This record gives sequence, C-alpha cells and structure tokens, in this order.
Amino acid sequence: MNPIRYMHLDVFAASPGGGNHLGVVTDARGWTDADMQRYARWTDLVETTFLLPPSDPKASYRVRIFTPEKEIAFAGHPSVGSAHAVLECDLAQPQDGVLWQECGAGVLPIRVESNGPQRVLMLQSPEARVVKTGLHAHPLLSATLDSIGLGKLPPALVDGGRRWWLAECVDEASLRAWTPDHSAIGALAVASGSMGLCAFARSSHPDYQLVVRAFPSGVGIVEDPASGAANGLIAAYIAHAEPHGPLARGYAVSQGREMGHDALLIAHIVDGTIWIGGRTNTVIDGTLHWSP
Repeated sequence: MNPIRYMHLDVFAASPGGGNHLGVVTDARGWTDADMQRYARWTDLVETTFLLPPSDPKASYRVRIFTPEKEIAFAGHPSVGSAHAVLECDLAQPQDGVLWQECGAGVLPIRVESNGPQRVLMLQSPEARVVKTGLHAHPLLSATLDSIGLGKLPPALVDGGRRWWLAECVDEASLRAWTPDHSAIGALAVASGSMGLCAFARSSHPDYQLVVRAFPSGVGIVEDPASGAANGLIAAYIAHAEPHGPLARGYAVSQGREMGHDALLIAHIVDGTIWIGGRTNTVIDGTLHWSP
C-alpha cells in the first residue's frame, strides 16, 4: 500500500466553508473501476475525483468523476476542483493560460486566471441545446412549479453534459424562501431522464446578479450548494433567450445560502461559449492510506 496525496477541497466558495465539497485522489494509477467506486462510496461525498495521466495527447491530465453510486462523464465543481489540485500538486502547467482536462465528456479547456489565493479557474461548459420550453413542456412540470411564482423566461429542459429542467422565479426573496416539493421534482427527474430542477432569480445585489437553487433529485440529492454544470446550462439558456439582454455577456451567481453554504460562481459568455468558474480553497491536504 503506497501512500497517495489526497485533497479535500471547498469549490466555488465565497467565504471559507461556503462552497461544495470535493475529494481528489491525486494519483489513481493502478486503481481499477471497482477500486474507485469503492473509495467514492466510502467518502460519501457528492463527487470524488481520481487524477490520471492523459490518454489524449492534447490533454494536460485525465480525471474520472464518481458519485457514491456510479461514474459520471462530467460535472462542473469536480472539474474546477480537480484542476485546482493539478496545479497545487504541480501535475501539469497551463499552456497559454489554459489547462486541458480529459474526462468522459471529452477534452475541455479550463482557463487559469491569476495565481495564489486569488486564482480563478474558468471551465468551458459543453455545448448546450434547449430541448423544450414552456410550463406544459412535461405533464409533471406545472404541478412541480405550482408553489412558486415564475419569472420572465419560460421553464425549459436544457441538455449539455448534464440534463436539467430550468425555471426562472419571480424574484430573489421568493426563491430563497421557497420550500419545493422534492418528491414532485424527483418524479419529474425520473420521468424526463434529467438531473432534476434548477431554479434561478435575478437580483439587484451589488455582488451577484443571479440567485440559483439546484435540486438534483434525479441522482438522490435534495439540494446542491454549488452547481457548475447546472449554472452552465442556465447561462446557455439566457444567452439563447436574451442575446442582447443585460446578462448576455456574463454575471455572478449566489448559491447555497439556504442550506448553510455561501458559494459564488462566475459566468462568462463569449461569442456563445459559456465559461463557469470561481475560486477553490484547499481544506485538507494529506496522505491517503488506502488499499485499492
């Protein structure tokens, strides 16, 4: 049993402890699929990632992403957090300010902005498409949203790396106070093959322009404190629906306060390309004693 460097990270945090947990095994060479799944089940984190040398010559490194139940092709906060670990462990260096991450969704660029504690990592989201829109786009959608006032944009099912139902709510206060019907969201997720529902509202706060709450009932999670992939789909939907609107070039997102977190995500929209990112804090940096 060879000791391996292991990191526990706080991804997209606006304040210490405010982001999303991520465990990173920094050298998973020699680990089988079953080994990785066994360890991810033991950590019981939303996601645990495993770093490997790239198999694609274009990539800087390779990452495999596991929930406690299964491997997934792509997720936002595990990608940003894994890139942070790669830089902290000096496993790869940016080329022209970009790391290239190989994962199940392909080889994706991650821009490295600034250094040290102020470093921001921006992940290019997979291309997204709006599958359907409207309150009656699915027979279960209307009842799922019955207890919240809706905003300007119609609800939509959007697909890109992950599949989410998106719903704009009437205002920030209503969204933050909302107690959704989680069983209804779960039924909608299962029936539509989606992650669940991601609700958002516009804000006039000086530090952020959007508030987001994500309910990934489709994978057994009640609420997610910081959702990179889901925020990428929201940005893609806004860019599609309001190409000349006030948010069409980007904005900041507050997420997680309703569950005791404090995440801040940044969305950049450049010529239709979506970049989602933020800062990552290292909470634990130690040695993993584990026999795969």
